[in-house]
Amino acid sequence: EGARALADALKGNATLTELNLADNKIGDEGARALADALKGNATLTELNLGYNRIGHEGARALAGALKGMTALAELNLGGNNIGDEGAWALAYALEGMTALTELNLRNNNIGAEGARVLSGTLEGMTALTELNLRNNDIGDEGAR
Repeated sequence: EGARALADALKGNATLTELNLADNKIGDEGARALADALKGNATLTELNLGYNRIGHEGARALAGALKGMTALAELNLGGNNIGDEGAWALAYALEGMTALTELNLRNNNIGAEGARVLSGTLEGMTALTELNLRNNDIGDEGAR
């Protein structure tokens, strides 16, 4: 409910450059509301949604919004539970994010399949200088 109210207030905002909602337990529903509010945002450079109980459905909704966020330089989705399905959705969104320099997906239950799809996307992300995939389930197969 709180995330939805905040999302309503942020809709159409053309000046916000940093949004930090880490550790607020917004879940998939809150992620969907925020995704709707941030769609087409061209000013946001930092987005921190770490530790918010966002699953693969919330990641899918966020991916739709991220696709058009061309100014985003830092994205933190660490400590959620997006898994391989969420990694697939994010990989699609990350393809066009040429300004992204930092990506944090640690502690997300991403396995070998998610790592493989992300790796294909990461090859084209030439601005990326920091990648955090710590504490996932990538294993030997996903690291290849």
